[in-house]
Amino acid sequence: MKNPIGKQMKEGIITNNPTFVQLLGMCPTLATTTSVMNALGMGVAVIAVLTFSNLFISLVRKLIPKQIRIASYIVIISGFVTAVELTIKAFFPAIDASLGLFIPLIVVNCIILARAEAFASKNNPLMAVIDGISTGIGFTLALFSIALVREILGTGKIFAASNGTGGVQVLGSWYSPATVFLLPAGAFLTLGFILALVQKIAEKMEEKNHKKEVERFIDEAFAAPAPAEGESTAAAAEEEGGAD
Repeated sequence: MKNPIGKQMKEGIITNNPTFVQLLGMCPTLATTTSVMNALGMGVAVIAVLTFSNLFISLVRKLIPKQIRIASYIVIISGFVTAVELTIKAFFPAIDASLGLFIPLIVVNCIILARAEAFASKNNPLMAVIDGISTGIGFTLALFSIALVREILGTGKIFAASNGTGGVQVLGSWYSPATVFLLPAGAFLTLGFILALVQKIAEKMEEKNHKKEVERFIDEAFAAPAPAEGESTAAAAEEEGGAD
């Protein structure tokens, strides 16, 4: 039997990635990926909210009446979003100023509510936590990959501060930054190209797995059947009699 924790981690990060597979949370994905620091800040905030809201919803899932479950989930999620927002304001004011309204808008992020309804409300607390962590990591990796492309092509640097200062120069002085990648149009272009790349890789992997299955089926179908125990004994006796 496969490890359920490993399977769930793979599900949230790769096979059922909330951004590249389910296409959820497109608003923060497009708006907060102008820099890698913004993307990581949003990603960590979503991981925290997803993990704790999944855990709490799983713990009280049997106490919530079905008629008010969605409203209850939103109240629970909003409490954790408020805690995360206040933490960011206290310890990371630059990220708070850069992300602005998108931190409190995590409350209505469809990724959070979807995992609460589809998974946390139906599974035990441990698996709910694993699902929250894996889905959050998958979302963060998606934000990071989009922001990486946009920031490098848009500024020539990476890990710059929210005001554009600092950072590591990746492309030399010869490069003229394509500022379109820092605009909404650049977000759509980058997302489209990465989605196409992800789909192409997924198709290649599926074709490779299908080819392996076909080859295994052919090998099993044309393999010589092993002789039964009685048949092998009789054959050995005949060979001995012929030798005598």
